[in-house]
Amino acid sequence: MGEQSHGPVLSFLVRHTWLTMRAEIGAELEGFGLTVPQFATLMMVRTSPGMSVAQLARSVGSTRQAANEMLAALVRDGLITRSPHATDRRTHQLHVTDRGSTRFEEALPAVLRREAELEAGLTREQREAALTWMSAVTAACREPAERCGEGASSKDGAGAAPAPQAR
Repeated sequence: MGEQSHGPVLSFLVRHTWLTMRAEIGAELEGFGLTVPQFATLMMVRTSPGMSVAQLARSVGSTRQAANEMLAALVRDGLITRSPHATDRRTHQLHVTDRGSTRFEEALPAVLRREAELEAGLTREQREAALTWMSAVTAACREPAERCGEGASSKDGAGAAPAPQAR
């Protein structure tokens, strides 16, 4: 076998980490009747009530079609409402219902606890360095798309999380 002349490809390492973490968080969310994309949607819509499906799709890194399919279950379960936009009849605004807020608030401690368990082997400095690195790379990835007026989407539906926040 040939000698490796470079380090690991970070984009693949990040993806592997995300998929592994997503599976762990997904297992926690099962007990609350939520998937990772549904939890992310509740979080995003709570943060930006009235956002459109297109805005939601961009913020979670999916297509509008995938966002609509995922939203159908949240609407059916009474966790999200869609209402016509006051001035744009083609757009629907999304709002988290009281039931959706309750479900999110019930699930959040389990998600945060599992994240803390997964990070238990990290020092505070390592965690802060990781958050700084992820935020910087996220910003760098958005800059070219913003200059070109393009948005990012994800084919695997993994979704993009908002910039990590320190706890």
